[in-house]
Amino acid sequence: MGKGYFVHPTAVVDDPAEIGEGTQVWHFSHIMSGARIGRNCIIGQNVFVSRGAILGDNIKVQNNVSIYDGVVLEDDVFCGPSMVFTNVFNPRSFISRKKEFRQTLVKRGATIGANATIVCGNTIGEFAFIGAASVVTKDIPDYAVVYGNPARAKGWVCQCAEEIIFRSGKATCKACDKRYQKGRDGVRLI
Repeated sequence: MGKGYFVHPTAVVDDPAEIGEGTQVWHFSHIMSGARIGRNCIIGQNVFVSRGAILGDNIKVQNNVSIYDGVVLEDDVFCGPSMVFTNVFNPRSFISRKKEFRQTLVKRGATIGANATIVCGNTIGEFAFIGAASVVTKDIPDYAVVYGNPARAKGWVCQCAEEIIFRSGKATCKACDKRYQKGRDGVRLI
């Protein structure tokens, strides 16, 4: 433990990187200078965090994930094992497109399943749930459950990750009793 966070001896953290108190960086991970990681995060084995990436508090990044320039993860986001973020929409090895990075925003509380791919330039809504191996090619609304290739909305999920079913535009979670309303502008907690 040093500076209020833990870095495994096999991990590399380039100075200056901003890492919050209570965060853990595990085996063979690489945090580049300029990366910003919040408090109480868990950065799993073999994770790469680029210089322009921003991670909020209480983020869990499972093994084998790369978080590139332009990716912003708000608080309480879960990134499943081997999921993929992109940052260039039309890459070519012989054309430098570093000035064309597209921002990807993952809002508070969202979950991204194992082996999912998030195409750059999209926003994943609050508490959305992206199924394993899905390919996200467009913005995902708050509380939506999506899966497939391309990922399509299949239902709705509570903040506690249990399915919610709407009747007449309203739903109550059977697990935690939170109440929701669905309208033209999406789903919201009431």
